[in-house]
Amino acid sequence: MTQAPRSGSGRSNPRSGGGAGGNRGFGKGSKPASGRTGGPKSSGGPSGAPKSGGFKSGAPKSGGFKSGAPKEGGFREGGFKPGGPRTGAPKGKGGSERAFRNERFGKNLGPVTKRTHTRRPGKPVISEHHDPEGIRLQKVMASAGVASRRVCEEMITEGRVEVDGEVVTELGVRVDPKTVAIHVDGMRLQLDETQKYYVFNKPRGVVSTMEDPEGRPCISDYLKSTNKHERLFHVGRLDTNTEGLLLLTNDGELANRLTHPSYEVPKTYLVQVRGPMAHGVGAQMREGLELEDGFAKVDSFRLVDSTPGHILVEVVLHSGRNRIVRRLFDAVGHPVERLVRTQMGPIRLGDQRQGSIRVLGRHEVGHLMATVGL
Repeated sequence: MTQAPRSGSGRSNPRSGGGAGGNRGFGKGSKPASGRTGGPKSSGGPSGAPKSGGFKSGAPKSGGFKSGAPKEGGFREGGFKPGGPRTGAPKGKGGSERAFRNERFGKNLGPVTKRTHTRRPGKPVISEHHDPEGIRLQKVMASAGVASRRVCEEMITEGRVEVDGEVVTELGVRVDPKTVAIHVDGMRLQLDETQKYYVFNKPRGVVSTMEDPEGRPCISDYLKSTNKHERLFHVGRLDTNTEGLLLLTNDGELANRLTHPSYEVPKTYLVQVRGPMAHGVGAQMREGLELEDGFAKVDSFRLVDSTPGHILVEVVLHSGRNRIVRRLFDAVGHPVERLVRTQMGPIRLGDQRQGSIRVLGRHEVGHLMATVGL
């Protein structure tokens, strides 16, 4: 983990125009999006592009990527917006309250596990995890943003809460939040406030390091000075010419699991190549190809859009090998023109403005942890 970037005149400024900061659309001849737009400023998180104080969230008025095939043929000048439409918060089974229902992000994720919630007959037995000197379980849950204390009590009696793997249904249990693992609907509650989780929409031309000895634009250029002491590091990496979703955290265990091949965390990319594309290329990539460092394949291949001379494809794969997407498309005779990562595990880029950094919601963090067995 490196410290905040050194000062000096050698580094290029990501706020200026050019490859690092522009939000380009897919397709040859597309113009960069003009101006800087976005939703309300976020508080407490890292900055977006260093031009403005604090990053802005929400859909940009122009630029960005649009989800799905455009209504009219061809690539839009504004580009392509990854991720599906935002949906309302789903309710739990039987209409019961959903955990983290007030979270802005991750509303479409739902619960990690679906349980048959039944009350224990008779008087419940106090859990072996009860700590007389601890804090009431429902209060810990409410403080973690799950729901109101009353709703948290209902979740406990419905059997939706686990403490260190044991389902707890009694309301008198007290716990030490520093020593126990609490899950609600299968989601791990993050009780350590010192651990931080962010999503960075990396522009093209930015290197995936916190500091670059050659003075090129890097991740720390997009962080607020107040957040550089958090000793964040990136989860995996994107090559300099690849754009899109990059997770930042100081949670070492989660980062190690997300990048370990045994957990097979899926990653989704939008790929622009020159067309036309011969029939059967998608099937060939799903079946697998022999590359110089071994066999590789995509988990799914979907044609999103096409215009004369250009093809836009969405691929999902779990391999994290170096430049794997570019090498797969090279192997089938379609070198990549533009590459954007739009999703990693359950976390989607959505309409997040390019160059911005946003805080992951608690619901998203819970799903991310569940993806790798935490």
